[in-house]
Amino acid sequence: MPHRDEENRRPWQGRVDVHEGPRALRWHQRIKMLAPEAPPGIVLLGFPCDLGVRRNHGRAGAAEGPAALRRTLANLAWHGEWPVYDAGDAGDAGASTHDAGEQTLETMQAGYARRLTALLDAGHVPIGLGGGHELAWAAWQGLAAHAAREPHPPRIGILNVDAHFDLRAAPAGNSGTPFRQIAEDCGVRGWNFRYCVLGIAEAANTAALFDRARALGVAVRLDEEMGARDLDATASTVRDFLAGIDWLYLTLCLDALSGACAPGVSAPATIGVEPAVVEAVIRIAVASGKLRLADVAELNPSLDPDGRTARLAARLVWRLAREIARRPCDVRSGLHLPARD
Repeated sequence: MPHRDEENRRPWQGRVDVHEGPRALRWHQRIKMLAPEAPPGIVLLGFPCDLGVRRNHGRAGAAEGPAALRRTLANLAWHGEWPVYDAGDAGDAGASTHDAGEQTLETMQAGYARRLTALLDAGHVPIGLGGGHELAWAAWQGLAAHAAREPHPPRIGILNVDAHFDLRAAPAGNSGTPFRQIAEDCGVRGWNFRYCVLGIAEAANTAALFDRARALGVAVRLDEEMGARDLDATASTVRDFLAGIDWLYLTLCLDALSGACAPGVSAPATIGVEPAVVEAVIRIAVASGKLRLADVAELNPSLDPDGRTARLAARLVWRLAREIARRPCDVRSGLHLPARD
């Protein structure tokens, strides 16, 4: 049997521009498998799970998202000097839904959370590759465990680009419940729940969900308020939210984008948000110096026959890494370091 590092390395293949010189590098030439002694850098961590989507009666297939994202990222150009690593897939043994008999949603989330905490403790900036948006509850658990070790727990904010609130009440966690679970966890910890969601589709969220969002003090912009002409207002919403937090968790659900751009998701959007607007949000988030982790969720390759959604998801991961590499910061101290490129 191949070693798991070898299996994870297979997607990292692509074009080599031998006649273009040492700066003509692509992701597959720059990325390394994460080693315990690696200096702080950008780290990809996969969450090959759609058990929460299945529980939420969505279309299965997002478990294959991390592999598709890596394959698509491999040939994109790398800019910057910050280290970039692949930590493989997490969720205990990294099992996918093909091994659902051995894994539950909760064990997958717990395994991801443990791995994420270790990455944050080591000073890395993780970028999660989903998987269903049940990824968000796993990411929060990892971030909260890391934050709880601080002498004075920081004010954590969650910025979610999403067509859905994902605040549903349900007897068990699923892809529609992560931010309600986070709100409840904040209550247990005595922390304020700070949540801003951009791109909400009013037609896809019941009045009960809007009521819950209002009761929880959620900051909201609807998809119809996030066109290119609304960029200044969107930027103002994001900056106002960032001003009230110390650490940021940025999560990007691909179903916030138009179904024409991103058909390969569990629930495609009818209108959606333009990719350029999402990239602008990423720039503002990273420039704040408060970003501690980010992820991209809901890529479903089985519903993406021409690879359109995978290419868009890879572009968003590329943008995240590009902005981090352009404006690196010491995540332990929050002090900005000079850009290296």
